[in-house]
Amino acid sequence: MTSSTSLLIFSFLSLMSPHLIVPAFAADSNSTSNSTPIMLSCGTSGSIQDTGSNSTWVGDIGSKYISHETSETSIIPYQNPEVPKVPFSAARIFTSNYTYSFPLSPGRYFLRLYFYPTNYSNYLASDSYFTVTVHPYTLLSNFSAFLTVEALNYDYLIQEFSINITSTTLNLTFAPSTKYLNSYAFINGIEIVPSPDLFSLSPAYLASGGDLTVFPYDSGMAFQTMYRLNVGGQSLAPSGDSGGLYRSWDDDSTYIFGAAFGVTFQNDSNVTIEYPKTMPQYIAPILVYETARSMGPDPQIDLNYNLTWILTVDAGFYYLLRFHFCEIQYPITMSNQRVFNIYINNQTAQTQFDVISQSGGIGRPVYKDYVVNTAGSGKMDMWVELHPDTETKPEYYDAILNGLEVFKMSMVENNLAGLNPVSIATNTVNPSQDYGKRHHGSKGNVATIIGGAIAGGVLLLSLVGICLLMIYKRQKKKERETEEGNISDSMAVSMSAKTNIISASTPTESNNSIQSASAGTFSYGR
Repeated sequence: MTSSTSLLIFSFLSLMSPHLIVPAFAADSNSTSNSTPIMLSCGTSGSIQDTGSNSTWVGDIGSKYISHETSETSIIPYQNPEVPKVPFSAARIFTSNYTYSFPLSPGRYFLRLYFYPTNYSNYLASDSYFTVTVHPYTLLSNFSAFLTVEALNYDYLIQEFSINITSTTLNLTFAPSTKYLNSYAFINGIEIVPSPDLFSLSPAYLASGGDLTVFPYDSGMAFQTMYRLNVGGQSLAPSGDSGGLYRSWDDDSTYIFGAAFGVTFQNDSNVTIEYPKTMPQYIAPILVYETARSMGPDPQIDLNYNLTWILTVDAGFYYLLRFHFCEIQYPITMSNQRVFNIYINNQTAQTQFDVISQSGGIGRPVYKDYVVNTAGSGKMDMWVELHPDTETKPEYYDAILNGLEVFKMSMVENNLAGLNPVSIATNTVNPSQDYGKRHHGSKGNVATIIGGAIAGGVLLLSLVGICLLMIYKRQKKKERETEEGNISDSMAVSMSAKTNIISASTPTESNNSIQSASAGTFSYGR
């Protein structure tokens, strides 16, 4: 998309949407709205303490948030020990449309939906397809948590959305799909956390060649968190987040492309992270800025590769990518020491980015937002790449990143719903892709493991039999060759005795034959 085309589209959107504005870029306070967080454990009663996040969940049985519509509750008879007890020990199940109503003050909120797809009572995990809406937004459509965890190699899911509520009630509706037989909806946990508007504080730029075209911000837009990465550091639990937002930050190493991991490091002991006055601390916790990943100390290597992350997303949507930067080690203290380019999906987002120039000094965080449009449907890989800039002739040919967030945007018809991944049984995608570690807990998974083990055992026995047969044949061949060699030697001795003639060329030819055979063996082995 060219810059002129993008500007025409944005002009049209400005006329169509009364909420579309260019942000004022003034810093907000560190406080959030007056509403308190809601953590609802579905299918349970009473209060449950989650020691992992140091938070208290309240059961929805008898809660003021549930409606009088028909639903069921189900306690999970067997729960994988790797799955957190809260809120995944029970679920609320819907066979018809069901709405939770949450009284809230107007403002922006994080909405997190917790799904543990397993067999509930008489309901199979694979039968669950449903739609989730918060008027006017469609968050999920014909969604299968079962197919999603199967594709990602996870046991459970947490889907996070950022929604701007203009009324005094958030109505969350679950609707079983009418396209699939025996379909039902379910939910294990609902979390609603008040949030400042994280997207209006600084400009977002369209990734369209590096010309830094400002992307207009619509205050009524909804976002889905696709990735939130602590680059170069460990995963951060919600209790370690800033601003009381309970966000999780994941380790980025899973998404690095190839073997070019670069190097990771922490801030020097004499470098303290200091937020600029124009940047609230709730943008990201200090722990994100205290670690980083760079390309490495060798400029010749750095100039010949891109530091690359590959992130699977839903095609056909706009995405906002937030890059977090902070120089945290000496000797990088001045401008034009480390300068690099930023690319998203082979589009130049920005050229000649200098963290020191942007932030104002070592130990001072800064973040930048870029928007990219994707075409098509289904799943696709989004490439995020950094490469040293050479035109400015910096002191070091290198690049750095501390954190990365990827948000899907509800640009068209207030829709955030992507397609389900293809089932593994019919998946034609490269099976070598590894999205993480799977923990099997359901009966269906156990049957699959047993069947696979039996098939593998039969295959192993077949291979052993073939190997034994080959060894036997090779041994018999050696025995025959030995017998023939003994006969040949006897004949040669007999002939020598009769003629008393020794040919000078015979040993050389024999050695050449041996050398030729040996060379052929080594060549074949390589």
